[in-house]
Amino acid sequence: MVTGTGLDAQLGYKGEGAVGTEATVDKFLEFNSESFEFDPSYIEPEGLRAGVKFKRGSRLVQSRKQVSGSVELNYATRLMGGLWKLALGSSVTTPVLIAGSAWKQVHQTGDLLGKSATFQVGRPEPATQIVRAHTIRGCKATSWEFSVGDNEVAKLKLDLDGWDESTSTALATASYVTAEEFNFSQCTAFTLGATIAGTTELTASAGTPVTAVVNKLTIKGDNALATERYGLGNGGLKKEQLENGIPTITGSFDAEYSKSEFYDPFKAGTATSLLIRFEGSTLSGTDKNTLEFIAPAIRIKSAKPTVEGPDIVKATVEFEVYSNGTLNPFQVKVISGDSTAV
Repeated sequence: MVTGTGLDAQLGYKGEGAVGTEATVDKFLEFNSESFEFDPSYIEPEGLRAGVKFKRGSRLVQSRKQVSGSVELNYATRLMGGLWKLALGSSVTTPVLIAGSAWKQVHQTGDLLGKSATFQVGRPEPATQIVRAHTIRGCKATSWEFSVGDNEVAKLKLDLDGWDESTSTALATASYVTAEEFNFSQCTAFTLGATIAGTTELTASAGTPVTAVVNKLTIKGDNALATERYGLGNGGLKKEQLENGIPTITGSFDAEYSKSEFYDPFKAGTATSLLIRFEGSTLSGTDKNTLEFIAPAIRIKSAKPTVEGPDIVKATVEFEVYSNGTLNPFQVKVISGDSTAV
């Protein structure tokens, strides 16, 4: 089927062996939107020349190369591991077999140094119906966002910064794996105050399930990357984006007002742990497609209950992830059918 519209678009990615060295994409994602934009810097001619009022085009040059944009997709049960590696800087290379066809990836916050990917977008050209390949190398995640709301599919968005774009690389042949999408109804655990333990994998025990009605969850990360590392001798290309600030992970709940669960810890300024788990279809035995978030120490920074007429009193609860000095501050565990390297 050829339409010449976005129906023919495709998106692929692959982790790079060395930052900025283009890789051949081999993982293809079903996606909602992308906004990659090649943005060269121009050095404008400003010299005065008798008889010429306008800037001379022959002296206009492109001096720097940069590509940035975002990718948003419905969160699926396959091929998400490589995206979490970009987002968190995790050290996962190969999933661990649990049993049968269930494979586990544990992504914890880590160093972003040396972790990048090549993305390729296939953009259909209406006049010719040809899908044009735009291949962006040296991509790092500057920020990310996971969100899910009542009666909605979960979504993941990555904001990416890249080195350069090629339009001469051939369009890769897209091949898709069979995958489901996580949705609001598949949240099987939402717990505060659990005891968190572990090193290479955090585990949670006990804790108190949240009883308040929470109809939207958002978790965001900001990686604080230096994206303007240009220097003499580099031909207008940037050097590797480096961490130059304190990264943050924050989140929010849209919930019904609950004094004991949200407002009391906000007022007291005390730390608590957070566990959120989504479970899909069964992979093998009792193992299911799983997405799990664990944060050993969050602080509720804002809890705003408001009365706005006769309806149910709502509260917007905002939190931030902190280090407790012992455990990794944030973990994403994925159990899926992905048996190969992320």
